[in-house]
Amino acid sequence: MKHRALVVVDVQNDFCPGGALAVADGDAVVPVINRLMPRFPLVVATQDWHPPGHASFASSHPGRKPLEVIDLDGISQVLWPDHCVQATAGADFHPELERQFFRAIIRKGVDPRVDSYSAFRDNHREHPTGLASMLRELGVEHVVIVGLTTDYCAATSARDAIELGFSAEIVLPATRPVGAPPGHTERTLGEIRALGVVLRDTLPA
Repeated sequence: MKHRALVVVDVQNDFCPGGALAVADGDAVVPVINRLMPRFPLVVATQDWHPPGHASFASSHPGRKPLEVIDLDGISQVLWPDHCVQATAGADFHPELERQFFRAIIRKGVDPRVDSYSAFRDNHREHPTGLASMLRELGVEHVVIVGLTTDYCAATSARDAIELGFSAEIVLPATRPVGAPPGHTERTLGEIRALGVVLRDTLPA
C-alpha cells in the first residue's frame, strides 16, 4: 500500500451547527473522523484562519449578501458570512475532535485578499501552504481527505492533491456539503472524479 496520510479539513466550530457558516449535520463528521485517525500513520489538520475583513466576506462588499458570487481579482468568489476569524471561538476546532492525533496544523485563508479552500494552496494557486512539501518529505503518496465541506474545501484539496502528483480520495461519510448554489455539489464531485479522485462511500480500513 502506498504511504498515506489523513487530511482533516476545517472541522471548526463555525462550520458546525450554531456556527457562522454552519452546514447541515456538520458535527456528525466528528465521531467518524475520530474513528479514522488512529488508522493512519500521519494525520494533518487544516484550519481556516481569516483576518478580520477578509475579501471573501460579504460584509467586506457593501450591498452584497452571502452566497452571491463576484469576480475578485480575476477569479470567481462566493461571498460568505464572516467566519473562522483568527483567534475567535468560531475558528477553533470542534471541541470533541481528538486533536492529539494531529502531526501538524495547516492554517489557510490568511491572505486578506485571497481565499484558500484547498489544504495545499490559495485559490489563485500561487502560494503553497507547505503541506505538499511536508508530505513529500515524509514519503506520502496518497491522501485521504475528510472534513468540511465536501463541495468546497475537501473537493478543492483533493483536486490540488491530484494536480500536485498525489493520489487522493474523499471519504464521503466523513464530510458534509454546503450544497450551495444549487447543483454545485454534484457538479464539483463529478469534476474531481474525472480527474481521478476516488469518492468512497465506506470507511477505509
